[in-house]
Amino acid sequence: MYRFLLTPRWWGINVFMLLSIPFCIFMGSWQLGRFEDRVQDHRTATEQVADAQREAPRPLKDMLPVTKATSGKLVTASGRYGRQLLVPGRELDGRQGFYVLALLRTASGEALPVVRGWLPGNAGTARVPAPPAGEVTVTGALQASETPGDNGVSAQGGLPAGQTAAISAASLVNLVPYDVYDAWVTLSKGDAGMKAVPAAAPPDSGLDLKAFQNLGYTAEWFAFVGFVIFMWFRLLRREVESVRDAELGLVTDEQPVAVDAAVK
Repeated sequence: MYRFLLTPRWWGINVFMLLSIPFCIFMGSWQLGRFEDRVQDHRTATEQVADAQREAPRPLKDMLPVTKATSGKLVTASGRYGRQLLVPGRELDGRQGFYVLALLRTASGEALPVVRGWLPGNAGTARVPAPPAGEVTVTGALQASETPGDNGVSAQGGLPAGQTAAISAASLVNLVPYDVYDAWVTLSKGDAGMKAVPAAAPPDSGLDLKAFQNLGYTAEWFAFVGFVIFMWFRLLRREVESVRDAELGLVTDEQPVAVDAAVK
């Protein structure tokens, strides 16, 4: 009854199944490994941010450019505050509000974006404390420039004057007449009664959409293994039923179909 398994057609089906199952298992395991790596990166980055708050601050110039190793580290910088901007649509402790961002003009001529703190409410109607006048020295956690559309950063345009959606050199350089560092700092203590913004983990080290895409792909590859096995057994069952029907004489010859070849 199972001699049909030796036919070329079934040889092809069997070879396809024997090759596809280990391939799907390999790909599923690889995607699962990628997800586990991202989980470990997230855990390491979270611990790094916490440990950085206990370290002595270092000069800004010694910690640039921002990398995964320097992100979240405490830095110090001196200068005079210049223009102040608001960053709307930022959530903190489950409440909606905005960041107060001031540009610190340093001796190098470049400006360092400094998040002085967070305030609840609408950025368009809020009363914001002015930055301190004169020479100041700030201490805060170093952060990489944000990318609009990633990690909850808004990508909207057309904001009112005095507002920016993302804290990045690419965005700010169009709003001020001087160069801007490709980094920013969030103060360790909120300025003028504002709430301090906690440092974020380095980019590409969190449980973001990419991480859960890896987990979703893992499920898809392992589900495909079950689908391949299910289809193989279904084809086998149909073939066995056909052989049994033929042995019992239940399969009849197909009746020829009459074709009217008359030409009107």
